[in-house]
Amino acid sequence: MRRPIRERIAGWIGGRGFILAYSALSLAALGWLIVAADRAPYLQLWPWAPWQPYVPLIVMAPVCLIVALSVARPNPFCFGGANNDAFDPARPGIVGWTRHPLLMALGLWAGAHIVPNGDLAHVLLFGTFAVFALAGQRLVDRRKRRELGARWDELDHARRHGRSLDFRRFGPRFAARLLIAMVLYLVFVAIHPVLFGVSPLP
Repeated sequence: MRRPIRERIAGWIGGRGFILAYSALSLAALGWLIVAADRAPYLQLWPWAPWQPYVPLIVMAPVCLIVALSVARPNPFCFGGANNDAFDPARPGIVGWTRHPLLMALGLWAGAHIVPNGDLAHVLLFGTFAVFALAGQRLVDRRKRRELGARWDELDHARRHGRSLDFRRFGPRFAARLLIAMVLYLVFVAIHPVLFGVSPLP
């Protein structure tokens, strides 16, 4: 029996290479969808107000922090976690708050961007991503439960009762990821007008 195309590609370029390629393709598709929404006929659902740009500007700060604390970290509850065998449910980090931090970040990003984009095309675009982020968590949980069996329940119980993020202990690793989050935020602010023709700043 022939292996699925996903497994064959992962075998050629490796698991991490597949994830990087998939992420790059997803970002490219996302950019194309946003550009397409900008070019779609304008149908206003609610009027623009001066306070609305502050919503994504504020929300993107925790989004960047979630991403920085999640990427390349062990997470057996999601797809693409790095070195999942090393996951310590007693010290789960951000996974102690949510099994799917990247999907949470996606949902926050999408929901925040609906507010200042009150036209039908953008509401459909960002609303679809928000729904995908919520529904995706259930789908991933279902698949991971099948893969891990009873181990899934054991890990989930342990990570919920483990020591989550402790902001009182600023170690060098946390400081590095905090710096990454700050840089990521500034990069997003800088490239937003270049990519989408609109400054995120009010």
